[in-house]
Amino acid sequence: MAQVRNVAVIGAGIVGMACACYLKRDGHNVTVIDSLPPGEGCSKGNAGHISPGSCLPMAMPGVLRKVPGWLADPLGPVRIRWRYLPRAAPWLIRFAGMATREKAELAADALRALHAPVFEAYKPLIQHAGAEDLMLRSGQLYVYETKEGLEGDKTGWEMRRLRGLDVQELDAGAIRQLEPTLAPNFRYGIHLPEHGFCRNPQRLVQALAAQFIRDGGTVLRRTVTGFEIGTDGPRRLLTDDGEVTATDIVIAAGAWSHKLTAKLGDRLPLESQRGYHLEIAAPEVSPLTTVTWPERNVVATPMETGLRFAGTVEFAGLSAPPDYRRAHMLEDIGQQMFPGLASGGTSEWMGHRPTLPDTLPVIDRATRFSSVYYAFGHGHTGISGAPVTGRIIADLVAGRQPEIDISPFRSNRF
Repeated sequence: MAQVRNVAVIGAGIVGMACACYLKRDGHNVTVIDSLPPGEGCSKGNAGHISPGSCLPMAMPGVLRKVPGWLADPLGPVRIRWRYLPRAAPWLIRFAGMATREKAELAADALRALHAPVFEAYKPLIQHAGAEDLMLRSGQLYVYETKEGLEGDKTGWEMRRLRGLDVQELDAGAIRQLEPTLAPNFRYGIHLPEHGFCRNPQRLVQALAAQFIRDGGTVLRRTVTGFEIGTDGPRRLLTDDGEVTATDIVIAAGAWSHKLTAKLGDRLPLESQRGYHLEIAAPEVSPLTTVTWPERNVVATPMETGLRFAGTVEFAGLSAPPDYRRAHMLEDIGQQMFPGLASGGTSEWMGHRPTLPDTLPVIDRATRFSSVYYAFGHGHTGISGAPVTGRIIADLVAGRQPEIDISPFRSNRF
């Protein structure tokens, strides 16, 4: 039996709650601290992909050739607000340096190891929380209008196959058989039968948090502002509503995590890739699973609250107001995907995806303090990476060997 610790987890998103739940399963006293209620941050509005084979970094070979075209379109899949460019430039330069085949292969190995056990790692948490209905292993569908579009992604599909992923190519008829609501212009497809999705990521986090509290855990609505550091490291968290004592600290604060790690001596190149979604409450079409259109970088997910379209990236920092034109442009793309899609009754959302230049999260101890642990930077795959990250953090706190090699996720790699 591991020694019982008093652990403070900063962050009540899917990663933070997964860490808290696994720590609580080990018998520790665990307090989660966040300025927002559980699931109200980036975890609220993601596309819900549960992807054991999600292993491609964003910095793939050839991606830099696409960027000028994306930026030339004001409503394209990638936007940089020009006033923010001087702030984003160092991150973008690092990102560009990662876009080689050798580095992409190494990142893919690490991501595949982190994501492969996702369903197995979620199982005890969602069973205990009574949330099995939220997780569907229904496969994922990727569709292309043109042969050129599919060929452009050939390297990525080959990299997935090399890592053991079941990648099934489809013709137009097979696409229509799998998803009859799609427009007939999609002639080429890929089906990933081992994948699935979450029907409501926000409710998933809320269910985990509710069970965590029933198990004796504590959730505090506060903002952590700093740490009181003694001779044996940080033992008090300073917040906007008093101090919180802890023997161990887990920083899982998403896109704000680097502001806290800097106070502990670790300056990490974390950037917010702001994402948008548009959700149609009564769409009048009901896809059987998620549908991704890579040529437009858009994902459609049949949530329990409506049909959600997501898939844009914006660099504008943590404080700039949302530009909801980036959400509403997704409705036009949705109409192209699903001819029967109803209009109106929409809601929009913007959130901050915490992303490092190599697309890998940081899952490690702080470089200066062995009682502080980092669990952030999962980018576009937080819901897939969360449960294994939670198990790794619990292993580190207990002094156990993590189930996978975590050296690719070390905090001092930059």
